[in-house]
Amino acid sequence: MIVLLWTTIGVLVYFRYNSEKDLKTEHLNDDLRLINSRVIAAYETNMDIEPFMKFISKYYENSEFNGIRMSVYSSDGNLLYCIGAPIPSQVNGNLTPELSEATINGTGTSLRRSTVDKNQAYYFFGARKSSDGKIYVHTAMPYTRALEKSISVNNDIWIVVGLVLLATTLIAYFSTRYIGRNLKLLHIFANRAAKGEPLGREYAFPHDELGDISREIVKIYRDRLAANERSEREHKIAIRATEDKIRTTKELTNNINHELKTPVGVIKGYLDTIADHPEMDEASRMRFIRKAQEHMDRMCNMLNDLSSINRLEDGASGVMKEKVDFHEVIFNINTELENIKLSEMKFEYDMPPGLYISGNYNLLYAMIMNLIRNANFHSHGTVCGIKLIKENKREYTFSFYDDGTGVSEEHLPHLFDRFYRIDKGRSRKMGGTGLGLPIVKNTINVQGGAIRVQNRKPHGLEFVFTLVKWTSKNQE
Repeated sequence: MIVLLWTTIGVLVYFRYNSEKDLKTEHLNDDLRLINSRVIAAYETNMDIEPFMKFISKYYENSEFNGIRMSVYSSDGNLLYCIGAPIPSQVNGNLTPELSEATINGTGTSLRRSTVDKNQAYYFFGARKSSDGKIYVHTAMPYTRALEKSISVNNDIWIVVGLVLLATTLIAYFSTRYIGRNLKLLHIFANRAAKGEPLGREYAFPHDELGDISREIVKIYRDRLAANERSEREHKIAIRATEDKIRTTKELTNNINHELKTPVGVIKGYLDTIADHPEMDEASRMRFIRKAQEHMDRMCNMLNDLSSINRLEDGASGVMKEKVDFHEVIFNINTELENIKLSEMKFEYDMPPGLYISGNYNLLYAMIMNLIRNANFHSHGTVCGIKLIKENKREYTFSFYDDGTGVSEEHLPHLFDRFYRIDKGRSRKMGGTGLGLPIVKNTINVQGGAIRVQNRKPHGLEFVFTLVKWTSKNQE
């Protein structure tokens, strides 16, 4: 850039310098041409040339033309008049350079030393002819400092040129350094990005168009890296979820096989016994039939529960949600429980009216009944109940509790697993399917809530769950 700027400025200065010098030289030539014209005009008006030429010499004594030499020659080369030493028309037998040029262009100039005064350089101007062609005027000016200054370009221009060159050099240096810094940072970024190395700190790109573009490139790259990492993370999560689903499906299949084998085996045993002993008394036969029916009912309940869970998982988006008065749901459950004696366990609730839930009435009703049955079968307590513990703009938080023995901490994370039983033998004896709590969890999830379980102090078990409030947005 510096070479380009210096070359451009040098070319401009060169042409400007020569143009200025030519202009001043032409101005000098015009003055000499005017002096010659006056001599020619004096000749053409029949004026005595010699006194006129002496007048001219005296007139220019105190000017830049001081010391002017003029020689008037006839057309045949004879000297007629002169001021100062005569100016030879020939040098070494040839016309002088200015006269040679004048024969072609009409006038000519040359800067050379005189053959008469060899110690002094002269500026020669020749020649100006009369209209009849009988005389011509040959002029020479001593090349003094005054004359040199008059036809020279002012030296101050070199100071200006030097300052301009210095300014352009500094501008070129700092501008290329500024741009180079941006490119250097971009180059470092490109190398790190190509090698997959960490990008490190933020790049301090300049605040210009190239800097904006560089920042945008870095941003796009970072966004792409983040997107790739997010995609990879989601891919790993999807793979893990698929593996978990396969494992869960396998476990579920094994559990279903195990759970179904028991009632099917019992039913088959009773029926085979009846078929193999036709002489069995009626009382024993009826007892075996009732036992087979009990296990058949248990198997049907298990299949119904499995069907319910599958419907909740597969059709979560299709569950119809409406405005449900949760106080009314609990009140109706309490009324039903009063009509059917539920062992020795008492049900209680602390539920203010006007708790409107966005959900499905039947699912909510069945969910609370499942919690009550679970407490009745497994808690070994005397009281279970439900109450509102807090609320926010989006949801209500409820607590379902009992005063039973609770469970060991290691069992808490698995209570919502399908077919999970703390006391398998007792649960089967009580008729549980191991699917009640998974149904409760799925019911709450499909209605936008969440549930967790914890031991209650001083004893008992507590299920804390949330349900979404009914608002105008739910209605829309």
